[in-house]
This record gives sequence, structure tokens and C-alpha cells, in this order.
Amino acid sequence: MKSTGKVTGIVSNLVTVLVDGPVSQNEICHIECEGTNLMAEVIKVNGKQAAVQVFESTRGLKNGDKVTFEDKMLEVTLGPGLLSSCYDGLQNDLTTMTGVFLKRGEYTDPLNHEKLWDFTPLAKAGDKVVAADWLGEVKEGWLPHKIMVPFSFKGEYTVKSVAPAGQYNIDAVVAVLTGADGEDVNVTMTQKWPVKVAIKGYREKPRPSRIMETGVRVIDTLNPIAEGGTGFIPGPFGCGKTVLQHAIAKQGDAEVIVMAACGERANEVVEIFTEFPELIDPHTGRKLMERTTIICNTSNMPVAAREASVYTAMTICEYYRAMGLKVLLLADSTSRWAQALREMSNRLEELPGADAFPVDLSAIISNFYARAGMVVLNNGQTGSVTFIGTVSPAGGNLKEPVTESTKKAARCFYALEQNRADKKRYPAVNPIDSYSKYLEYPEICEYLSETVAPGWVEKVEKTKNIIRKGRDAQEQINILGDDGVPMTYHEIFWKSELIDFVILQQDAFDAIDSVTPMDRQKYMLELVLGICDKDFTFEDFEQCRIFFKEMINLLKQMNYSEFKGENFNKYQEQLKTLIDNGK
Repeated sequence: MKSTGKVTGIVSNLVTVLVDGPVSQNEICHIECEGTNLMAEVIKVNGKQAAVQVFESTRGLKNGDKVTFEDKMLEVTLGPGLLSSCYDGLQNDLTTMTGVFLKRGEYTDPLNHEKLWDFTPLAKAGDKVVAADWLGEVKEGWLPHKIMVPFSFKGEYTVKSVAPAGQYNIDAVVAVLTGADGEDVNVTMTQKWPVKVAIKGYREKPRPSRIMETGVRVIDTLNPIAEGGTGFIPGPFGCGKTVLQHAIAKQGDAEVIVMAACGERANEVVEIFTEFPELIDPHTGRKLMERTTIICNTSNMPVAAREASVYTAMTICEYYRAMGLKVLLLADSTSRWAQALREMSNRLEELPGADAFPVDLSAIISNFYARAGMVVLNNGQTGSVTFIGTVSPAGGNLKEPVTESTKKAARCFYALEQNRADKKRYPAVNPIDSYSKYLEYPEICEYLSETVAPGWVEKVEKTKNIIRKGRDAQEQINILGDDGVPMTYHEIFWKSELIDFVILQQDAFDAIDSVTPMDRQKYMLELVLGICDKDFTFEDFEQCRIFFKEMINLLKQMNYSEFKGENFNKYQEQLKTLIDNGK
């Protein structure tokens, strides 16, 4: 029997309820307010008092209003039709709502119950199955969407029957399973799962063993992220975090994209809604939206909804990972999620941590990042969730608690620098402060040596050293002047500038330069390192400056040209002549 209660206190979205029965942490409840039911979540239980955070505005709520507890956590509905959809944090379909805004108390169905799907059985009568095993599949766009044994099932089941190939809606029974107790259970194409509980449905979770190509040189060449890895992009406002995420979404080597706009400004959310449906997927030539799901909560929405959005997005990612697909989750911005946690912690009068964030902020972020990763499924196939979040530190301070806590959890760190953004050197990723801990993994080093080039990691480290020495030389030149330092300082500086202009900088809006395959990245890096290895003995600095300027211009033209063909061969000849003359 469901517990009930009544409102005894209201502080913005935090409501205190006197309950008449048992309630549990994170349980969902509904509060009757002016003829509508407001959804809320239990975040604290103290005796007969329960503190709940409401997912909507509490305007008009008063003491004595009735509360009904649902004896379940916040759940997401999983099934065919998730792709190409736009949801809020509670999985309300934003494309079917009435009017511009969702009305208070209005909840829409996330899936279409009338659409027919072409079902193909994969299991047969007599098979032994467990949770997350595949029973059949339907085509969702061009991707195979697996119909699985519900994740909530415990123990082993026997397949009694599977529906024959044909067209069915998501509510049709496609399989009947018999449990150990002899009872039959009907399975449809949909299932529900609580968003704050990780989906297990796999055999093991090994360390990442290969990289995920993004087409962005400053990431793939210098600080690659592993397939099933984690990374984050901190930086001040206006440094290009969102543009970099959109470039990764468009070009990344993933089959499913989930965008979580957590607490973003309304204009940025509108941009996502209008731009993504128009983007062409470079991998398939189809619309990128066909393999994308957007979870959106703007910054003016209640804190509870903002917090729910990242968990809803991650649960959808885990669902597609259980189908053996490569999933990329992009969250923008996790700082707004952390701010939502801070608001609720302050209203609960909990002991504050650094900058008034919750004391357990680091543990919350770590637990969330730990849900990403590559897994081996029950049938031996692999699936992965690669997670890249952005952080918007106040004033660009990378020492603030959210950035520091995320550093402990994420394995890749792509620091955006205001100085590079001011110089229009995009993507404005600081090559010295940024890092990828995956380059320390023997599996990743072996993968790069086999698929890119032998000794690739050593070449990457060599490149970083040149950039680091060039930064030091630049500081000495700025302090002492052009004539106050040896000629070698200028040589080191211009070598680092060569790497910066050719490798690090990339035009996200250029048809060719926006994406660089790994074979082209290998060619470019080896060519530039070959130039940097040469000893230049120009007596006049002006000659040296002119030489490098011509070299940079020529290499940029080669970069913008096709990777092969007469045009590219012509530039190669010019480059060879320039180098010979430079000697």
C-alpha cells in the first residue's frame, strides 16, 4: 500500500512532508497543488519527516496539501523511438508538448505507442536467458535496436515463445519467459529503469584498449580519449566549449550520440534544437539527428530537473551500450549540475564544503563518471559509453571545487585557455596544461603503435616537449627582447609556432579542415617533426622569420587541400624546394 502525507513546510522547491508510512531515499511522490499533481523526489528522511525536492514550480503550494508516495524511484522508459527525440530531464517529449512551454503538472509520453516496428526474433523457444540478453531486434533508423530481457529480471529464465517476424507496436508481447518458479512473464519492446542506478547487464568491464577518433587534431594527436573513456573540457565563457563538443558529436567515432544540456542558457538550447536536425552525418551521409537523443533542461528550470537530466542521459547511454553499440555522451555543463546540488544542499542546511558545494561533491561526480566505460556483454560482444563533460568555472578559475573534483574522476583533461581564444587560435585547448592518462595505458600504447605508427607515443611526447620549450623561449623573448636572447631561442619558438599553426589550430567550420582522419594526422605530425629535427643556421633572424612564415602558410594550404591528388603533390614539391633552399 502506498504511503501518504501532507505538506508541513516549503522553501522554494524544497518541501517538508509529514508521512504516515514508510518512505525510502530517492522515492518519487506526487503533491496535489491547485488541481495538478507535482512530481517530487525524496532526498532526506528524518523520522516521520521527509524532505522532497519538487521538479516544478511550487507556486501556490500550501501547508496541508496531500502527498502520495509511489514506492519507486525516478524511472526512464527505454524502447524503440528514443533516437531523434528531444526530452527534458523527466523524459517529457518536448516535440509533443502543447504550447511553447510545458504546463505545470503536464507529463508527456516519451515513446510513440502507435508506430509499428519491423521485429526480427533472435532467440528461440527453449533458450536460457538472463537480464539484458537479446530476444529480437527492430531497425531504429539504420541502427539495430535490440529487444532485451528487462534489466530488472533476477536469475535465469527459459524462453517459452518468441513472436514471429512482423510488425508490432511497442506494447505488443514479443516474448514469453518462464522463471525458475514456473510462472510465465510477458516481455514487450519497452522497459523501465531507475535513472540513479547503473544498468549492469554485462559480463565484465575491462580497461579501455583503443582510442575513439574525434577528428580533432589537438585531441587525437596529443591527448587521445579512449573508447569507453572519460574526459572533461573546462574553460571560461566564450572559449568554445560548446563548439568543440558539437564538433566531437558530429565527427566522433560513435554510433549513438546523447547530448545532455544541463542548465544551459535558453539560446544555446534553441541552437541545439535548430542546428542538430540540419547537420549531415559525415560517417553515413544521413541526418546526424537520426542517431542522436537530446536531453535538455535550461538554467531557469528547477534544480531538481537540472540534476535529473544528466542521470536520464546516462541511463539511455547504458541502454544502447547493452545492445553492443558505441555511445558518446556529451554533457554541457556539469557545473550547472553541481550548482543544483549546492542549492539543494544549502536548503537542507547540510555542512558545506569548499565554495559551499556539498562535502560529498567529489564522490557524487566520481560515481557518475564511473558509469561510463567499455563492457563485455553476456554474448561476448562489446559496447561502450564514452563520456565528455564541460565545466564552466567561475572567472575561468581551474582550481575551483567542480574542476578539481572532476579531475580526480576523468582521465582526459582538455583545458581551454582565454589567451588562445583571444588570439583566435581555435580550438583554444592549452596543449601544455591538458593531458590524457590513457597514454600511460600499455593497451592504448600498443594499439597506437599497431594502428597509427610504431613509436607513436614517443613522437607525441616529443611534440609536447617542443611546444613546452617554445612557450619558455617565448617568455624569455618577451622579457629580454628579440636581441637579448640567443638565436636558438628564436628557432625553438618558431618550431613550436609551426606545430601550433599546423597541428593545434583547426577550423571547425571548414569543409576539409573540420575533420582530420588519423592517417592524415600521422602524415602531418611526422612531416612537421621532420622539419623541427633539422638544424637551422640562419645568421639573420629576419630570414628565419620569413622562412617559417612561408613554411606555415604552405603547410596550412596542404592541410586545407585534399589529402591526395595533383594539388597535394604540387604542394609537396613546393615544400621540398623550400626546405632545400632553407638549408
